[in-house]
Amino acid sequence: MLNTMDMIERLEHYRLENKVTQQELAKKLGVAFTTVNRWLNRRIKPNKIQSFHIEKLLRQRKNRKS
Repeated sequence: MLNTMDMIERLEHYRLENKVTQQELAKKLGVAFTTVNRWLNRRIKPNKIQSFHIEKLLRQRKNRKS
């Protein structure tokens, strides 16, 4: 499991690389836009379930590139 800051940095990189808005990212992860915004601005950290889904999204992306 990634540490939280690394995971958030990778999530932001994923978002920018794939031209995904925070709103679209929130929908993919099943959370509110404000939640994603607060993660990316380091105001809050994802909980365990949210972290699981973030890592799953990042792994899926990595597997598609391979």
